[in-house]
Amino acid sequence: MATRILLVTSSILGEQGQSNALASHLRQRVAGRDELSLTHRDLAVESLPHLGLEELSSWQVAAEQRSAEQQVLAERSDSLIEELRSHDVLVLAVPMYNFGIPSQLKAWFDRVMRAGVTFRYTEQGPRGLVEGKRAVLLAARGGQYAGTELDTQTPHLKAMLGMIGIGDVSVVFAEGLAMGEGRRDAALKEARQAIDALVETL
Repeated sequence: MATRILLVTSSILGEQGQSNALASHLRQRVAGRDELSLTHRDLAVESLPHLGLEELSSWQVAAEQRSAEQQVLAERSDSLIEELRSHDVLVLAVPMYNFGIPSQLKAWFDRVMRAGVTFRYTEQGPRGLVEGKRAVLLAARGGQYAGTELDTQTPHLKAMLGMIGIGDVSVVFAEGLAMGEGRRDAALKEARQAIDALVETL
């Protein structure tokens, strides 16, 4: 059976986005390989609204007791969680916006992180319920932040993934992309090589 990859992109820059360029490179490397299959969800194209009270409340109602409106609202989260569960590897192509993740990606996490569904609280603390999966972060940044206190993005993503049970997380950094053409080209080349190596392990 083929390894199933869920690729989630969130850059608002379309073809000009460097994280989208890394995602495109991944797709090219996966294409034509019978042992790999890939599903692409572009959150900038299929955008999700910010999570609101009515949608949140719909999750608290048993499926058979939901109103028609609640069914529609709950389906948004239910379908995203089912999509995540049905894949083996989650790849997040993530630009850095103001030291954080895009709001589009936050809206996705708000719907796949559900108490009682993808994690639950125990006396020992929270326990993730999405098990047996790995994640890859393709991190594109204009500056140089990895390993510094300004990289709040990577710990945040790892914490959210860990909360739902995905603790095996690899990171491919492409940094300094706005710090001169030479540095950009070198960083993208190194990132593409890292993606090539990662694909071989999937």
